[in-house]
Amino acid sequence: MSTLLRTHPVEGLPEWDRCAVMGVVNVTPDSFSDGGRWFDTTAAVKRGLALVAEGADLVDVGGESTRPGATRVDADEELKRVVPVVRGLVSEGVTVSVDTMRASVAEQAVTAGAVLVNDVSGGLADPHMVPAVAAAEVPFVVMHWRGFSENMNSLAVYDDVVAEVLAELHARVDAVVAGGVDPERIIVDPGLGFAKQAEHDLALLAHLGDLGTLGHPLLVAASRKRFLGRVLARDGATPPPARERDAATAAVSAIAAHEGAWAVRVHEVRATADAVRVARAVAGARTTPAPSGTAGTR
Repeated sequence: MSTLLRTHPVEGLPEWDRCAVMGVVNVTPDSFSDGGRWFDTTAAVKRGLALVAEGADLVDVGGESTRPGATRVDADEELKRVVPVVRGLVSEGVTVSVDTMRASVAEQAVTAGAVLVNDVSGGLADPHMVPAVAAAEVPFVVMHWRGFSENMNSLAVYDDVVAEVLAELHARVDAVVAGGVDPERIIVDPGLGFAKQAEHDLALLAHLGDLGTLGHPLLVAASRKRFLGRVLARDGATPPPARERDAATAAVSAIAAHEGAWAVRVHEVRATADAVRVARAVAGARTTPAPSGTAGTR
């Protein structure tokens, strides 16, 4: 049975009256989405500011691609990519999260002003991550993860993807709490596209409410992912490239906001910012008496 998602504010973050919009800045040369367009520090900071101008509530800065098949960069390179961008955005008043699987990067990004750690491995990739987050007392995104990008496609095997993702996320959240992270600072993410095929991603989106049983705010990160390309491919045609999936991304954002997600993570902000505001307005109308005697317009 579905449970309403927990939508109250996350300890340590600003409070928004609707689903928040997390804009993405990939400071990498090999992102599946934007192919290195923001690899330069100056360009990356400018991009983050543009996302805020278009309606992003916070900006997620990452220096390591997690696309399927991607190989890892070393810690020094990731630090060189990420920390100057975090510092630059924070100096402009932007609320910044850091997308990293390394404790050392998380620590230095938080020192530079990041207020959220978004770890796609949920602390599994680096045994020092959970203690570092606990010590920093910042919110932590715990994503469903089964392995690194190099081999995650081979791990996309499920009998019941919704039940298994819930069980694995529940176990991971318990481990993170046992490691010292405040439960009020934990956000969960079903990990769309990570060790999942298109049918798995769609099933998870169809059952977002079930993730409410975990008792934590939900982040949905569907932006431009492969399953959207599969949905958009007509009559067996080649799926459209990543940058042509933004309308589909906004549709998912509207669904996620309607289901009570805490935030959606997207590469292009404007359409999603509109989508979550419409979802909020519709939700508000449910608690407002319907007007009477007013003619509609077409």
